[in-house]
Amino acid sequence: MSAGAGAVPDGGASATEGGGRRAPGARPGGSTTAHDLAVRHRLLLALSALLTLSLFLSYEGVHGDADPLRTASAPAVLSLDTALYALGQAEADAGAATPTSDFQKQISVAAQSVAAAAGDDVGGASGRQALQTVAALITVYAVKVQQAQLQPTGSVLREAYLSYATSVLSDAGSGILPRLKVLQAQRRAAVHRQTSFGPLLWCGWAATLLLALALVCCLLETQLFLRRRLRRRYNRGLLGAGALLAAGLAVTLLFTVWTHAGMADTRRLLDRPLSGRELTDAGRATAAYLADTGLRAAAAGWILIGGILVMALAETGLRRHLDEYRFRPR
Repeated sequence: MSAGAGAVPDGGASATEGGGRRAPGARPGGSTTAHDLAVRHRLLLALSALLTLSLFLSYEGVHGDADPLRTASAPAVLSLDTALYALGQAEADAGAATPTSDFQKQISVAAQSVAAAAGDDVGGASGRQALQTVAALITVYAVKVQQAQLQPTGSVLREAYLSYATSVLSDAGSGILPRLKVLQAQRRAAVHRQTSFGPLLWCGWAATLLLALALVCCLLETQLFLRRRLRRRYNRGLLGAGALLAAGLAVTLLFTVWTHAGMADTRRLLDRPLSGRELTDAGRATAAYLADTGLRAAAAGWILIGGILVMALAETGLRRHLDEYRFRPR
């Protein structure tokens, strides 16, 4: 027998174990190609599934709060600031000798702002009830001030009406202003929760990036394996999966940076009491900061679709080779 008659293809070890039984996953001649392909196939699918889930949850963790912030929390904070400012202006006009249009205007602004805050439904049923109580107290306050202004200047009855109106407005236990300030603190706390990027989100995004790096390395290694072992220079399925992965990850990261930056700017803007012209400017600014956040949040569904496509491309890229080695004649 010649020296090369017993050579093993693909550089593999003997395909048989003691007693002539074939080693699991090995084909005649001792090649481990089928086994190696199967391992890479399972690894690619597992990493793709884990990355899709991690990216979806991390993305939702940021973008899921953006739309409620834009449509409810931020407007509620601005509405309550407007109500507080309007009531402060009304208090300055309450001591006028006769009813004034400015007082009525400020009371109307305050009442409308409280109603708008209640419509935003940030605090749930308890928040709506508290705001309804405030709205009723504003009506009582306005009536008492108007009754006072109808009395002669310096009269005891006028002073009594004004004193009662002042207690309705400012009483530390049950006044309108203290109630609104408590509600405003709750709304600002909600804004802080929605705009925070806490440890859980940091861990989620760190895990996502590590999984993405692992998947990229696995795709590259599999491509090199196919080139080295099967003489396949390029695998279109794997290249397509890599391109889709890179594009999808870049877009989601960019969307997340934009959204989080807008949310952080909104938090800084609303973190202090606003008054007068600042309220109008703040309304425009928050609308600009949070523009398109709803559209970017809706992209979360495409993460799942993209993950399925990456898995499908990886499956397509390896399936022909897997079938070829699985059914190769012995």
